Amino acid sequence: MSSLRFELARDRIFEILREAEEEKSRHLPGESRESGQSGEPGETGESGESGEPGRDAAFAAYFRYAAGLLVRFLDEYDFRRSGRWKDASAEELSRRNRLLYEDILPEHYEKGYADPGYACRQLGREYGQILSALIYELRSMIRFLYMGEEEEMLIRMELFLEVYGLFSIGSGTKEGLPSPGALKKVIGGYLFDYAEQEMLLDRKELLTGRKALGETPHPSNMGVVLQEADLSDLRYLYRYGNYISDNEIKAAELLNTLPEETVRKIADTYTEGYIRGFAITGKDLSSKHYVGIVCPLGFERIAKAAEENFRKAGKECVFPERIETIFLPGANACRGTSANPQYEYDHREDLSLFLNDALSERRIEALRAAYKQLRDHTVLYAGPAVIETFGEKPFSPKEQECRAGYTALQKKLVSRYLTGAGRMYNEAVIAENRSFTIISFPVYDIAEDMERYRDIFHAIIRINTLEQAEYEKIQQRLIDVLDTGDRLHITGRGKNRTDLTVELFKLRDPDKETIFENCLADVNIPLGEVFTTPELAGTHGILHVSRVYLNGLEFRDLVLRFEGGCVADYSCGNFEGEGAKEAGRRYIEENILFHHPTLPMGECAIGTNTTAYAEGIRYGISDRYSILIAEKTGPHFAVGDTCYMGEEENVSFNPDGKKIVARENDFSRKRHTDPEAAYFSCHTDITIPYDELDRITVIRRDGSEEDVIRNGRFVTEGTQKLNIPLDEPDIAGSRA
Repeated sequence: MSSLRFELARDRIFEILREAEEEKSRHLPGESRESGQSGEPGETGESGESGEPGRDAAFAAYFRYAAGLLVRFLDEYDFRRSGRWKDASAEELSRRNRLLYEDILPEHYEKGYADPGYACRQLGREYGQILSALIYELRSMIRFLYMGEEEEMLIRMELFLEVYGLFSIGSGTKEGLPSPGALKKVIGGYLFDYAEQEMLLDRKELLTGRKALGETPHPSNMGVVLQEADLSDLRYLYRYGNYISDNEIKAAELLNTLPEETVRKIADTYTEGYIRGFAITGKDLSSKHYVGIVCPLGFERIAKAAEENFRKAGKECVFPERIETIFLPGANACRGTSANPQYEYDHREDLSLFLNDALSERRIEALRAAYKQLRDHTVLYAGPAVIETFGEKPFSPKEQECRAGYTALQKKLVSRYLTGAGRMYNEAVIAENRSFTIISFPVYDIAEDMERYRDIFHAIIRINTLEQAEYEKIQQRLIDVLDTGDRLHITGRGKNRTDLTVELFKLRDPDKETIFENCLADVNIPLGEVFTTPELAGTHGILHVSRVYLNGLEFRDLVLRFEGGCVADYSCGNFEGEGAKEAGRRYIEENILFHHPTLPMGECAIGTNTTAYAEGIRYGISDRYSILIAEKTGPHFAVGDTCYMGEEENVSFNPDGKKIVARENDFSRKRHTDPEAAYFSCHTDITIPYDELDRITVIRRDGSEEDVIRNGRFVTEGTQKLNIPLDEPDIAGSRA
């Protein structure tokens, strides 16, 4: 990259801000409010010199806002590059961190152009959507400046200058403004031109890491932080460039009070589960070299102990970054609490403003090129070892009518891309020999009191480290009955309207085969479920949950209706007033169906971790559990791919020696003949908690029936011990 180009772009941005501030100080007519809040939609002030952005007060305010952000980011870049951050106080680092995110924090968000609603009110709908999306793209510079990626900063600075230049020239409308089409052409061209560069960077950060490629790891990568930082000095949290809240600070403080043996126990559970996951599924971990540690900020002590464990096992760890741009909305990676979930929600479909057939094809080809270039390394990637968090303040998004959204045609393009991306990933990492593990812990938001947070945290440690031997035997008793069934009938109780029939795989040799997997603490921690892949034909009915959090979003009164094993209709109660029904459907389409017209039921399971359920009731946190824990607290049903996606040919056995045979459905059976129709690249578990559950009944081919759960209690012989936590006085009383 030319340093001269960088300096020229930098100087021009400073000049634009200086000119904008001077113009503001002259109080042009029509601009009587503070920066970022001037002018009504379509309002113009008196012209300055012909062709200057200042001729329209609203657009002048926008460019002052955008240039101000870039100057702020460049100042932080200088601060980092100079090394002054090393001696700065925690107070100074915190102040600078807040300054980077101040405009999108909830108390300021609706007063700035990062909010599409505000931008549309000030600039008009077409301009507002496009220019708000540009702010989103410019804000991705924060991560790049901490990474030291000048090239990535430069292309965004030059994009801003190109857009600014269109307004300086002025053309396309009677007001002398560039047309919205011209703006889309510029930003769309940027997305097209840099597709390969962005895809390659994303895949490198996610699957290989810089060190593996012979490159110097950047200073804000968690792997570097773990090597260099004193984790007892919480200033290390400000090395990443992510927004730092009480969640990160309090988690780090709490972990620093835990004895080494406790941290080691957590890490051992997590890493041993990962290694065991390979063994029980018949995969060869020795053929892999890289493990991706995905750790939330504040939990570095666990990550450091886990890295040591993996190193002893002969594996090198990669710490994937999350970089959110228009082109790539981010992946599962090391990060902290969102500065504002509404901001992320509002911009999740900004790509729709520029997406067409050509750009869609470009994305696919760019991804294919990235995987081809990294092929020698991605085949050595063993899979992610994920620490996830839960307990953040409940978030149910506000729907904005002017938020960018995909058209019906674009949804097909997105669906095609996701399916193709999933297939390419499976090929690149050799999915049939790849595994993972996930464990979760609470953040401070769940308690907002350090003593209570400590109590909840220790309760989750107990849940995550339950002994497996006893559960293995109990779950086997459950499976023995379930394996006799032709189908299951699941019904809710009270206000829960669930009435669901799930068709089961038909065993050919019951003495040697099993339908349900006996799942303990390996790929999914904590332990506690038995699961299967349903047969789609014959699966039908209503799945209803009063309240659930899925992928970080709250769903209230969620209803999915299945026909032929696929989602046929859906609704939720998140929204009120006129248009509430359609808003709810869009919410589900975007965040559960992920723009697929329908999804199959990919999993039917019974969670057995009644200890987790009881602790959730005891501390009042059940509705804030992660899916990982929540799915163990009742029966759950996943929409999307099966649990065996890409691993259908692998052979695995339960601890009793029986072969697990229910591994595919009508879609995944197409994987060799029609790969694009086989998978959906999503899997979302929806759990009915025990207190909303009436019965799960096994219905046999001869018409006989047997309950495994009745009135929310396990009734199969040998499983009744699971009811003990449910019958504890404080839990039973709450349930009543």
